[in-house]
Amino acid sequence: MTASEIRQQFLDFFASKGHQIVPSAPIVIKNDPTLMFTNAGMNQFKDYFLGNKVPASTRVADTQKCLRVSGKHNDLEEVGIDTYHHTMFEMLGNWSFGDYFKKEAIAWSWELLTEVYKIPKDKLYVTVFEGDASENLPKDEEAYNFWKEHIAEDRILLGNKKDNFWEMGDTGPCGPCSEIHVDCRPDAEKKLVDGKTLVNADHPQVIEIWNNVFMQFNRLKDKSLEPLPAKHVDTGMGLERLVRVLQGKTSNYDTDLFMGTIHTTESFTGKKYEGTDTRKDVAFRVIADHIRAISFTIADGQLPSNTGAGYVIRRILRRAVRYYFSFLDVRKPLLHDLVPVLAAQFSHVFPELQQQVDFVKKVVFEEENNFLRTLDSGIRRIEDFMQQAATKGIDGQTAFELYDTYGFPYDLTTLIASENGFTVDKAGFDAAMQQQKDRSRAATEVDAGDWVILDETPDSVFIGYEQLESNTKLLKYRTVKAKGKEQFQLVLGQTPFYAESGGQVGDTGILHFGDEVIHVTDTKKENNLIIHFADKLPANPAAHVKATVAKDKRRNIARHHSATHLLHAALRQILGTHVAQKGSLVNAENLRFDFSHFAKVTDEELAQIEAIVNEKIRQNIPVIIKELPKEEALQLGAMALFGEKYGDMVRVVIMDPAYSVELCGGTHIGATGELGLFKFLSEGAVAAGVRRVEAVTGAKAEAFINEQLQLLKEIRNTLKNPKEIVKAVETLAQDKSSLEKQVEALELEKVRQLAADLRNQAQDINGVNFLGQVVNVNNAEGLKQLALQLKGDIPNHVLLFVANIGGKASVALSIADELVAAKGWEAPKIIKEKVAPLIKGGGGGQKTFATAGGQETDKLDQVVAAVKAILG
Repeated sequence: MTASEIRQQFLDFFASKGHQIVPSAPIVIKNDPTLMFTNAGMNQFKDYFLGNKVPASTRVADTQKCLRVSGKHNDLEEVGIDTYHHTMFEMLGNWSFGDYFKKEAIAWSWELLTEVYKIPKDKLYVTVFEGDASENLPKDEEAYNFWKEHIAEDRILLGNKKDNFWEMGDTGPCGPCSEIHVDCRPDAEKKLVDGKTLVNADHPQVIEIWNNVFMQFNRLKDKSLEPLPAKHVDTGMGLERLVRVLQGKTSNYDTDLFMGTIHTTESFTGKKYEGTDTRKDVAFRVIADHIRAISFTIADGQLPSNTGAGYVIRRILRRAVRYYFSFLDVRKPLLHDLVPVLAAQFSHVFPELQQQVDFVKKVVFEEENNFLRTLDSGIRRIEDFMQQAATKGIDGQTAFELYDTYGFPYDLTTLIASENGFTVDKAGFDAAMQQQKDRSRAATEVDAGDWVILDETPDSVFIGYEQLESNTKLLKYRTVKAKGKEQFQLVLGQTPFYAESGGQVGDTGILHFGDEVIHVTDTKKENNLIIHFADKLPANPAAHVKATVAKDKRRNIARHHSATHLLHAALRQILGTHVAQKGSLVNAENLRFDFSHFAKVTDEELAQIEAIVNEKIRQNIPVIIKELPKEEALQLGAMALFGEKYGDMVRVVIMDPAYSVELCGGTHIGATGELGLFKFLSEGAVAAGVRRVEAVTGAKAEAFINEQLQLLKEIRNTLKNPKEIVKAVETLAQDKSSLEKQVEALELEKVRQLAADLRNQAQDINGVNFLGQVVNVNNAEGLKQLALQLKGDIPNHVLLFVANIGGKASVALSIADELVAAKGWEAPKIIKEKVAPLIKGGGGGQKTFATAGGQETDKLDQVVAAVKAILG
């Protein structure tokens, strides 16, 4: 069977058991501060387990794109080393929300594996939770007894809390789990070692294939457990492992899920994948795995960047580049050419990649290209270090700098080091790495207390589309500490406050608890929960609440949000239908809109786009908002954003059906005329294939234009009110350029004269011609030119020139080639050790010439003396 057939059989099986088949959620998580990526099939159903939302169906099944780059068995640096762990993988799952429980989940998993997929029963083992006395948790006798109906008792193994008690996180729904393991070893090996001894022992051929989680408890902040009001089933089976078992392979990478990518990589590199543990074969596996994580995450809206989720994707991409660079001898971008192969392979199950294949390919190419240049710089850095090193060792801090700045993993540094007879301080590298992790953890750590529940109402109702005030009550609250700051989160029964979503910032405003006033500083979503951030807790939480949104701020936000819809349509009209939103920020001050486009938007194009938007504003088009079934909305031509998860019913915002129809949950004005005016502020690149524009509307646009007119007026006044202001500014610029050239010529002549005066003043100190002077020059370039002019005239020299330039110390040091070779003197080292401490600055350069700058100008004579002392 092919992987596609295996996937479909799973979905068909659970459809026959009354499950609704739902699409995969995006791999990029939104509205959940605890996660950056979907790392398990249950993520999109988290609200159901938490009781924040009621499911449309109590039985669902799906295949979910997941990404794991940390945690048990999923360290990024280990993926590709073995044959069965991945960054991005598909999780097949069936779910029960308060419907069936252990009996059915166990029976159906056994039926599917043994009767549909025909896995021999004597290859399977199951585990159940053995209990935990410290938590007063008994053995899961219920699951044990149900398993006895299907499998021999000696194949039912007891597992500890680490392996057989599943938890969402430090707090939240949890419960015992029952895993199914498969023994894929040859019969001869099975006779030698009993398979049950290898379960959960990290044996590459005795692997977990399915996990049935029985959610029964809620973990509180104090680590105690309380029973959930409803019991749920959360199962997960990795498609990659299942396909490997059913296709009779010993490696996930040998299946048709990966071999298409591997064969394409072979054709590009001219090397063969042999399935061994050599670095070459690991490189093939890393590429085949990582291109999936990179491509699907970009397609779902997460671009590579230097922070957060974007940095994770950049790290994954760079790891793949490092492997083909180091072990497949490829020196040009490779990954981008694999994107179309992957897109075609998954077009029937995850079509979003095929729909954006050119865009994703472009982003990947630019990232590869940039990193390959960085690798070249890093190689030069390590080569320079080894040339200057006094010993044959690379210290841990330098190894970490190569990792952190140039993307060199430790193994690449050790490889280059060993080729040159060097060792690397592993302990020092690990210590520096741990310090960075500790800093990162401290910066992002959030300490959230347990919810104090006043009312068991399952969720908060948003009424803010129609109302900006509400009489309501407090359902629950908690204290949250982050970055040393204490905040309070409140959930109301109904709220007019819009929670940050879709690029629109959250509302602010006031909560009146009787006579007490509490300020709402922000509103966010955590899963399906609308959370109000407050500066304090109410003295009487049970008091009646009057919730009031800051109206003027909301109105300005709505103007800018509606403007993004007009802008999006105008961009597509002028630049082409390839334009798609890739991000936005809408607040009361301005709007920021990111979109896919591969060239700078010209001034002429910006003017055309701006004219279209302002024409639509003048037409005062009614903004029509409808709630429609998703399919009906798409038939109307509504644009859906990649990476967003939409329900069966969607909100459609229409500004002329022939011009702008978008799915959108944000707040908007009633008619386009309320925008008044639209004006661009800027345009630029934000990432490969992504441009960004910033703009303002209404009073903000009017204020911007008035500022520009005032600035123009001041320029006119300064230039004595010329008739042609542009020509006057051009003349001024030409005059400035001409004067600068004259000054440069005069400065050069001054340096020539100074060089002539100093040429015969060198002192012979132990056979070295030393010339050290505090000189008067106007800039650092003059100091450099002085040294360069004299170095050719004074053999066997050490030349040092220092100056006070604009209140700062400036230094130039030149050492003859023969002295560098004979004495081992190096200009950068002398600058660092003798000069920089005196002037409180730093510098660098080549072995024979270096410069420095610093804050202290009263020790210039001491600088000369310190360098002179080196000569003896």
